[in-house]
Amino acid sequence: MFSMWIMHVAMWCLVQAVTESCDKGDMIASTDSVVLPGSNITFSCRLKQGERCKELIFNSSEMVLTYGRHTFICKCKSNEKLICGVDIYVGNPPDQPRNVSCIQYGRDGHITCTWDKGRPTHIETTYVIQLTNETECLSFFEENVENPKYGSLKLTKLNFYSNYTAVVAASNRLGNASSLPFTFMFIDIVKPHSPTDILVKFDNFSATNCTVLWQDQQQTQSCRLRYRPANNHVWNMVETLNATRYYLHELKPHTEYEFQVCCRFHPNRGIWSEWSTFRIQTPEAAPTGLLDVWYIRQDIDSQKQNITLFWKVMSKSEARGKILHYTLSFQALKQKTNVYDTTQTHYVQVLPKVDYNITVCAHNSKGNSPLTSIVTDLSILDLPPPQNISFTPMENNSIFVIWEPPIESAAFINGYIVKWAETNSPGPHLNWIKFSTSQLSTVISESIKQDVCYDIHVFALYSKRTGRAAAARGYSKQKAPSAGPQISTAVNGNGVWVSWEEIPGDQQMGCIISYKIYLQKKTSETGLKVYDIPIETSRNSFLITDLQHDVNYVLWMTASTMAGESPKGNEELVYLESSSEWIIVLAACIFFGISVFICLVQSAQKDFLLAVLVPKWYRKAIPDPANSTWAKKYSSVADELNLHSNQFVSYLSSFEEPETIEVEEVFIKSEPAAFKDISIFNIKSSEDHHWPTIGNSFEKPESGEQNSEYKPLVASTPEDGDNCKCHLPYLYKKVIVEETEQISEYLANPLTDMTVNYLPSNILSPIMDTNEEGNEFECKSFSIFPTTSLLMPVFSYGGKLTLDAVKIDGSCFTE
Repeated sequence: MFSMWIMHVAMWCLVQAVTESCDKGDMIASTDSVVLPGSNITFSCRLKQGERCKELIFNSSEMVLTYGRHTFICKCKSNEKLICGVDIYVGNPPDQPRNVSCIQYGRDGHITCTWDKGRPTHIETTYVIQLTNETECLSFFEENVENPKYGSLKLTKLNFYSNYTAVVAASNRLGNASSLPFTFMFIDIVKPHSPTDILVKFDNFSATNCTVLWQDQQQTQSCRLRYRPANNHVWNMVETLNATRYYLHELKPHTEYEFQVCCRFHPNRGIWSEWSTFRIQTPEAAPTGLLDVWYIRQDIDSQKQNITLFWKVMSKSEARGKILHYTLSFQALKQKTNVYDTTQTHYVQVLPKVDYNITVCAHNSKGNSPLTSIVTDLSILDLPPPQNISFTPMENNSIFVIWEPPIESAAFINGYIVKWAETNSPGPHLNWIKFSTSQLSTVISESIKQDVCYDIHVFALYSKRTGRAAAARGYSKQKAPSAGPQISTAVNGNGVWVSWEEIPGDQQMGCIISYKIYLQKKTSETGLKVYDIPIETSRNSFLITDLQHDVNYVLWMTASTMAGESPKGNEELVYLESSSEWIIVLAACIFFGISVFICLVQSAQKDFLLAVLVPKWYRKAIPDPANSTWAKKYSSVADELNLHSNQFVSYLSSFEEPETIEVEEVFIKSEPAAFKDISIFNIKSSEDHHWPTIGNSFEKPESGEQNSEYKPLVASTPEDGDNCKCHLPYLYKKVIVEETEQISEYLANPLTDMTVNYLPSNILSPIMDTNEEGNEFECKSFSIFPTTSLLMPVFSYGGKLTLDAVKIDGSCFTE
């Protein structure tokens, strides 16, 4: 009996124990090499024959708690040489496989079976699927062993109409397990491919009806269709279709739709294919929405008015397409209708001050919406605003606004309009909401930002026309302004004007409620004055009075919101000069001004007297004959024509080598009437001390003079006395041959003695002497031109003297 017990113990040790044999010794574990977590293992180590070691080092007992491989070794203590070692693996037995399923993609594909392995075993585990039917039993080993959670394998083709039972068996060194049987017919596990070539066709004249078509080459017997707007989560399902097309109706125009189709081989069983997806936008249709329009009327003057209309963008379901523009019509009683188009949601028009019938409609590519009609009424005048408007800041970028209805009104109130915009924003307010008469508060959140001030207006609607607005400024959250105002100053008597610019909107950080001006003497740190200016009374300027003269001041400004005060803006230096210095400067300016005024008055008096006493021709410029075309024409015959005058004989005697001058009396045919001399003025004797009077300036000359075709050039003699006629030689008082000056074509003043040196002094002196000695030859009567015909002679002296350098001295002109 004992021997039998020893035998069982020995057999148990041989089965359960593991021994690892090495070159120098053996190491024995009391358990198998694969154990469960928490197992307690006893180890022993022994040397082989011939090996020497006084003491061995190893763990005699160990509890393993973690999964995986654990290595235990035995060493010699003296030299720490390795004697032997053993590996122990910690893991779990397999769980029962679950969720066994098999599927085949397409009629000609391969079967793939999958299952859930359960918890990881951490040790080598084998999975086998056993497939049986009425006639055979097939086993297939797992192919994808790397996945610790799911298993799969591919099977060969099966009988299409046969029933099969599948069982998955799992085993390792710690245990084994099997799944529940999975029974199926092959047709139940075949999954068709998704349908292809989905197409949606719309009717020619409808945006709401369409036909959905698709293609399928797998001989499926049942399909289903589902569709929805792209922004919706709810599907409209159409089940059990035995065709490849379906007709849909009542779709939404101008809306993107998503269509999906799937199929299976059997009408009542089998696996549905994956969904095939197709997206398309339905065509546009004419708008159906009615624009919600209201207006503000303002008088410009007694003849004109300003009408501003507002309306909201239609919803997508009402617009049924892209709105291209809005059409507005204004028609006064018995007048032509004016039509305007705009792409905005507001319109401003200046019109004569009469009543109008206004219509507004929206247009897309398919048509226009129904007309919204408004009739203005100038007779309604008393349109009071709502009362006691106030606001409360709220979180999440919103503002709570509350108001009370008007105390009394002349017309029926049919609603309220709340509109808002950033303070000082350009253009009309485009953010607005319409409310019924029963709603007296709202929370506005559209386009509301933090640290921004908003102008909020509440209107009462009287038959779509707004009355006066109740206004307030509000914010959702604000801070102290990030910058101060920029100021400029201007001295004004005993004070100074301070002007400033608005702080930029992005630096206001909320609603400005007040400004402060700080004034301090530059040389003193005390005596700081602060001027508080509420925003309601501010006009971007402020007058500071009672400042001391001869004192330097420094001033700056800040702005404040309910959250705090801004940093100071730029500093300005102000200095008021003393009054004595101003008096001196003012006196000097007055004296200078009076002096200039006196000079100007004297000059003006002289000009006025001359303008009254001197004839009008005094100020007119007279053309210079020397520059005439006639004079230039006859200058070419200078060598043929000589001056007929005895006076030149005495000149020539003064030259060292006198030349004989041949004097020839030349008869020149008289020029046209334009060149004849006409008596313009009859001048009385200078002794009478009277100014010249105008005679018959433009009378025709006598017939005798007209018939005289040729006249000799005869010099005047002293014996002629007062009746002498000043002929051409005496018209040329001074000439010069040395140098010709460029002169003006006109004589600036005919009364001025234009003395120009036309001849050398030795030639000129005899003429001067002759004029001085014979004063009796001077004309006592004055005329611009002599009454006789004036023939312009040609002077010739040495081939150099021409009429281009001749000037007329009018003092010798006679009647």
